[in-house]
Amino acid sequence: MTDAGPAIRDLGRIDEPVLVFGGVCSNLEAFRALVEQAHRLAIPPQHMVHTGDIIAYGADPQACARMLRDLACPAIKGNVEQQLADGALDCGCGFDEGTGCDLLSARWFDFARRRVDPDLCAWMGRLPDHMYFEMAGVSVRVVHGAPRQANRFLYGPEPDQDFAGELDAVAEDFVIAGHSGFPFFRRFGPRGWLNTGALGIPGDDGTPRTWYAVLTPEKTGIRINLHALTYDHASAVAKLRAAGLPEPYAIALEGGPAPNRDTLPAPLQARAGQQLAFEPIMLEAAKVEVG
Repeated sequence: MTDAGPAIRDLGRIDEPVLVFGGVCSNLEAFRALVEQAHRLAIPPQHMVHTGDIIAYGADPQACARMLRDLACPAIKGNVEQQLADGALDCGCGFDEGTGCDLLSARWFDFARRRVDPDLCAWMGRLPDHMYFEMAGVSVRVVHGAPRQANRFLYGPEPDQDFAGELDAVAEDFVIAGHSGFPFFRRFGPRGWLNTGALGIPGDDGTPRTWYAVLTPEKTGIRINLHALTYDHASAVAKLRAAGLPEPYAIALEGGPAPNRDTLPAPLQARAGQQLAFEPIMLEAAKVEVG
């Protein structure tokens, strides 16, 4: 087991656009394309925020972890980073034993843990669990799955109370999470919850596109744009197959069904294969009354 890093990292006040991404999932082609896109948007690495799961299904776990470390962008650890740092034998996703997800994850995690060197594993273990920052009068908490549980899957359609319990655990106005791999935004009164989707695997919308978000400070709060990323998915698929990794992930990268579709909430199962699109979202800063 490695020495733990700080539980929470404070990024302070940020007055410029921030690119938020997570779930790179060992997909080097998608990661490279994202860095190129950030350069086109004039967003520097210090304003790129990673929500965890740099490693998962793909063929390049070592290269992706090294690239994230060398990029030196603010990053938290997800359950996969923690498990690798601890020398564990499973990804820590909490899948029910013997299910399809459990069996598939055992294969990619074993592939990854045999390829990521000890120094990178130790570095991942020192990453913080959460981050926070302020933008345009909105306080933001960045977590992996949920504030109280790093490996909790919240896909978007769950009842309000599922999110309320997690929001009650933090003081910030806005929670940004990863882990589930599906992009969505939910509003709860003046507060908000964003999942940027996964960079390394599609959102089960019938396309090979993957997802990230850009937060832009405005006079009244934060403008949130969820963006699809088009990249050289064919190369990522070819490497995944050449490595002998599970075929369902290759099919998903090509725009086929998500490997875990049968475990998803009913609304996500119903909209499977329908192309996603998002309008810009405004999350307004809380109004302050002057006495």
